[in-house]
Amino acid sequence: MRTILFAAIGSGCLAALPAAAHAGDDSQYWQTVNVGVDLGHGFRVTNETVLRTANHRGFYEVEDNLLVGYKLNRTTTVWAGYTHDPNYSHGDFTVMEHRFRQQVTFDNFVAAGSVKFSARLRGEERWRDGVVGTGYRMRPFVKATMPIAGKTLLVASNESFFNLNRMAFQRQTGLDRMRTFVGVNTPLVKHVTLEAGYLNQHGFARGGPDTDDHVASVALNASF
Repeated sequence: MRTILFAAIGSGCLAALPAAAHAGDDSQYWQTVNVGVDLGHGFRVTNETVLRTANHRGFYEVEDNLLVGYKLNRTTTVWAGYTHDPNYSHGDFTVMEHRFRQQVTFDNFVAAGSVKFSARLRGEERWRDGVVGTGYRMRPFVKATMPIAGKTLLVASNESFFNLNRMAFQRQTGLDRMRTFVGVNTPLVKHVTLEAGYLNQHGFARGGPDTDDHVASVALNASF
């Protein structure tokens, strides 16, 4: 039921996005629900679910990420977990991807006036059912936040994807794509915030034109 509801909302949001300027470009809608729970003694568990819909592919992905973290100090947390990632084409299942994910996060590790910066370094090992081999990649991420009205924040972030090897579903090494986001984060109720804005996913192609996905991104974040 949740999948059907999100897909219906996504269709309406996609209609509001500008048409893609080039044949390789796409307009998309991503919906995220992220829940984090403090387990005590420095441990924390999070579960993030991302649903993705596109003009060209329809409903195409449900990415579910379960991570357990341990806080080393005021700013630094180390994490490890599993990603369950079924892929679809217009709602029809195509392939299952599994990932083992490790990352270290640095929360509000530096400030410049009212602007605070956070960062993350993520490593992933990827497997797909029916495909031999493991894909390895790194994903550095940096985010800046600035208060604009009460507890509402202006948010800007950038994440790059670097493939460390080549295989059937990682067809090139090096910089593969880059995600740049600009939006706002605002509290809804106690422990829950809404983050919404525009995300550009730029794909770097070898020997051909690059691509751009224009994404309307909406996320609910709950922290307990």
